[in-house]
Amino acid sequence: MPTVEHQGLRIHFDDLGSGPAMVLGHSFLCSGEMWAPQISRLAEAQQVVNVDYRGHGRSGRVERPFTLYDLVDEVVAVLDHLQIERAVWAGLSIGGMVALRAALTAPERVSGLILLDSHAGAEGLWKKLKYRAMGWGARLVGFRPFLPAVLPLMFGRTTLGVNRTLVETWKEKFAAMDVPSMLHALEALVRRDSVVARLGEIRVPALVVVGEEDRSLPVADAEEIHAGLPDSRLVVIPTAGHLSTLEQPQAVTEAILEFLDGL
Repeated sequence: MPTVEHQGLRIHFDDLGSGPAMVLGHSFLCSGEMWAPQISRLAEAQQVVNVDYRGHGRSGRVERPFTLYDLVDEVVAVLDHLQIERAVWAGLSIGGMVALRAALTAPERVSGLILLDSHAGAEGLWKKLKYRAMGWGARLVGFRPFLPAVLPLMFGRTTLGVNRTLVETWKEKFAAMDVPSMLHALEALVRRDSVVARLGEIRVPALVVVGEEDRSLPVADAEEIHAGLPDSRLVVIPTAGHLSTLEQPQAVTEAILEFLDGL
């Protein structure tokens, strides 16, 4: 897996396929591996750059605070390394938040947006308190004791009921994440700014996707993004929760390919 050095960190990515470029951004607690069900089909007609954000997957451990704008910069560093001028930015959850900020701060690098299970606003006070309390607990006893509360935020009720193999596989991946890195990423999430008022500035086509059963960032959050973007389409994925790429991979892949074909 190739890497780029950025801000003293080693950022890992995969570079697959050829054609118009797209870059993939993953959810908090995950890695580029969450795109595994989509990669092969996307790479049939696209150059697909699948990035592990700092502190996640195979990228470098994080020892200092960072912001979502730092994640934009590290993705741009990957694109610069590959000599890619513009790409469709696809992202789920924090990945979608990064993509939105790329469209606002580096619009010349963005040819389209695919925003899955994401949010344009700032974090609410109740969630800030809840997530910071979880972070304090994780510092003391590790992250595993909190996983029973986290899993329903990551997977929909249908997946929790009928696909325990998928849930247990990712439960172990969540548990294996470096706790200090996780806490810095969590703080970047809870301290994010709102870009709702600036959505109208984004002039590229966008696809907004959300799992019908997403409890973390529900359908209303996707509807807000869709309403604010000048050129967007909204797709709600039945029986999917927050990690829609894993829970209903075929439906997500088809929605993405249809959007890309229309560009």
